[in-house]
This record gives sequence, C-alpha cells and structure tokens, in this order.
Amino acid sequence: MRNKDNATARNPVALPAGFGAAALGVVAFSFTFPATSFALRGFDPYLIGVGRAGVAAVLAVVALWLMRAPRPRGRQWASLGVVAGGIVFGFPILSTLALVHGSSSSHAAVVVGLLPVATAVFAVVRAGERPSPLFWAASVAGAALIVAFTLRNGVGSFSLADALLFGALLTCGLGYAEGGRLAREMTGPQVVSWALVLAAPITVPAAVVLSAATPVHWSGAAVAGLAYVSGVSMFLGFFAWYAGLAKVGVARASQVQLAQPLLTLTWAWLLLGEHAGVSTVVAAAGVLVCVLVAQRARIARAAAPTRPEARPEVTLGR
Repeated sequence: MRNKDNATARNPVALPAGFGAAALGVVAFSFTFPATSFALRGFDPYLIGVGRAGVAAVLAVVALWLMRAPRPRGRQWASLGVVAGGIVFGFPILSTLALVHGSSSSHAAVVVGLLPVATAVFAVVRAGERPSPLFWAASVAGAALIVAFTLRNGVGSFSLADALLFGALLTCGLGYAEGGRLAREMTGPQVVSWALVLAAPITVPAAVVLSAATPVHWSGAAVAGLAYVSGVSMFLGFFAWYAGLAKVGVARASQVQLAQPLLTLTWAWLLLGEHAGVSTVVAAAGVLVCVLVAQRARIARAAAPTRPEARPEVTLGR
C-alpha cells in the first residue's frame, strides 16, 4: 500500500494506493437511491434533482472559503463545466425521474452497475488511460450481467425508467472521468466544489422557485433523505471519490463501484423493506467478482500534470 502508483499497478496481489478513498466514496454513494426514495415522500422529483445541487452549492462556497482555494484557470473551467453537466445535472435529475417512473431502488442500483464501464471508456477518451485486455474482459462481463438482469426484470424490454437510468449513468460516467482527470491538477474537494459553484446560477434560483411552486410535505424521513443526497451524495462523497480516482487512476478506481449495487440492495432491504429476488442477488454478486478481477488488471496511465502552486492573489477567502 505504500508503494508508488506505477509499482502497485504491476502488483497482482496488493490493492493500489488510494483504493480506500475510492471505496469510501462508493459507500457514501450506495445510500443515494434509498435516500432519494425517502425524499420523494415529501418533495417534487425536480426539486430533489436540482435542489440538492443548490444546497450543496452553498456548502461548496463555505468549503472553498475555508480552503482558501485558488480559482481555476483557463481550460479548467471547461472541464468543470463537463463535471457539472454530469454530476450536478445529468445523474441527479435522470436517476430521480427513473424512481418516479417505476424503478425501485434495488433495480436502479443494479442497472447503474454499468457505470464503471462507462467511466472506464471515458477514462480512455478523456484521461489517456489504457486498460489491459483482462480489465476490459472483467468490465464487459460485469456489464453483460447487468444487461441480462435488466432484460429479465423488464420482461424482455427496456422501460422508460431503464432509459432514464442509462442516460444517468452515461452523463455520470463522463462527469466522473473528467473530474478524476482534473483532480490530478487540483484537489478532489476543490473539483466538486468549483463544479457546484459553476452551476449555482442555475441550481440555486431553480431550487428556490421549485420549492415555492411545487407541493411540499414535510416529514422527518423526507427531510433526512434530501439532506443526505444534498450533503453527502452531492458533496462530501466526492471528496473521497475524486481523491481515489486521481490516486488510483480513473478506470481502475471506477471498477470499485461495481460493488455499489450489492451495498444499495442491502440498504434498500434494511431501510425500505424492498425484496431482492434471487436474480438481483446473483447479478450483484457477479459484478462484485468482476471488480476484484479488474482491480488486479494492469492499466497504463498518462503522466499526471503537475499541480500548480496556489496563487495568493487569486484566492477565495479572508
């Protein structure tokens, strides 16, 4: 665990440094669908999808001020725009609507098990990584299990909820890969915080308007669900996640998320009383095996750019 990245990438036994951070992010994200289900008991789906980013944007401003974070430069703003499009707008809104259109938390969790494959593809395109054939074999095997599960539980066809979930995972995969690449130049907390601030001129006013224009039924469960997806799923979880992506590599770290369906199935059973059938458990266990194989595959990584020194004259702070 103390070896450098290029050394651990060749080690077929030891997990790479940064694996723990990525795993912590996955644990945080695994509660997202159950928490969203709770939030839907009292809030409009669009308010949840956009409002959680608005709340997180306020937290991001405070975090940037406390970190005295340097402002992004040049092309970093464009990259942050891609990150915001994926993790601030794409995934939150589309996944929430999927739950509204009939998907259970358990079903959504397993379908989004395809996210690591999407992220790995974008890691090749955007982050210059080159996974080995063994890595792709494990990833495709996991994807095949997810597709088979989706078709079986959709009676041989994809539903509107499935289409929304696939849209969510594609936009999220791009946001993950771009954020992981950018986290080599600035810290993970700064990446997600600046992405939230960049989107704030849209998310904050929209959240205010939706909170006034849509019916709200206050309850402890609904507020707790909205608080979780705003403060953890949309903000704190990315601190660990982007740190893991930058340290381990986007493609390799993304495969850790293959374990997320199994975790979400557990929380959905414990918190929502959702029954996970045999096919659901088999699919989740299968992708968990795939992540273990992918973690031991070799991946060539592009040289990481040197993180610029903070410039005091352009800091956001006191």
